[in-house]
Amino acid sequence: MTLKNDKVVVAGAGLMGTGIAHAFVSSGFSTVLVDTDDNALEHARQAIGKILDDGVRLGKVQAADAQAALSRLSIELELKKGAAGARLLVETVTEKLPVKQAVLAEAAAVMADEALYATNTSALSVTEIATAVTKPERVIGMHFFNPVHKMKLVELVRGLATSDETVAGAREYSDALGKTSIIVNEAPGLTTSRMSALLGNEAMWMLQDGTASAEDIDTALRLGFNHPMGPLELGDLTGWDTRLSVLKYLHQTLGEKFRPCPLVIKMVAAGRLGRKTGHGVYRYEDGQRVPGSGLKGSAL
Repeated sequence: MTLKNDKVVVAGAGLMGTGIAHAFVSSGFSTVLVDTDDNALEHARQAIGKILDDGVRLGKVQAADAQAALSRLSIELELKKGAAGARLLVETVTEKLPVKQAVLAEAAAVMADEALYATNTSALSVTEIATAVTKPERVIGMHFFNPVHKMKLVELVRGLATSDETVAGAREYSDALGKTSIIVNEAPGLTTSRMSALLGNEAMWMLQDGTASAEDIDTALRLGFNHPMGPLELGDLTGWDTRLSVLKYLHQTLGEKFRPCPLVIKMVAAGRLGRKTGHGVYRYEDGQRVPGSGLKGSAL
């Protein structure tokens, strides 16, 4: 059996789950996207279709290939049904340890004996997540980046029990998706999440203190350091609720330098989570940032 005959199940139809499912169907894998929210599943199906349509319009994807990719996608409300016989699970559910453990345990009961269990966590312990299954050596972190169809990096995260065979298998899947993978020994925040959280949090402190406007802080990183996106733009894209959850965990495990900026806490409490709510540091209309809508200095 070749790798692309493998059935893949992606748990969680949010932004990351949608992107990961698109990556697998576009690379030839039959993929089941599972979520308990049928509206989220339909939205994900439409989003995957749009990415494929855009690829055709831009001449990057053949129309027949786009149609074939979409035909490889299935959506399912029940995890046990969707995961039955699958050889790879990629879970992308909320960054809460008990939820991730429950997903792995439920899926593992019906997946193939040799299956790999991957978590897309950006901060939580792969070792702790792996305690939910009887084969913790088959659990690995596969941390994708948003937007998945544009970002080439995958962090493969070894937990305490993760076997060399599992690392090799996860790298093979990454290669099949056309991604570049790096190996990370489990540590709070991995490599990228730890650096990104610190940078984004510091940008929010600067905004709160009135050092500069949101637009100018982001421009400084884009033009001064050649970042493709400023830290406040990135926070809006990621979601400030997700960023706050990561910061709280890093603050708890790594200390005071990761204490969440009060402005992040205030924005989350106000429901200003970023692109997904239409308002974060910036305002968004039809998914596009409204020019000049960023918070100014002394935002508190």
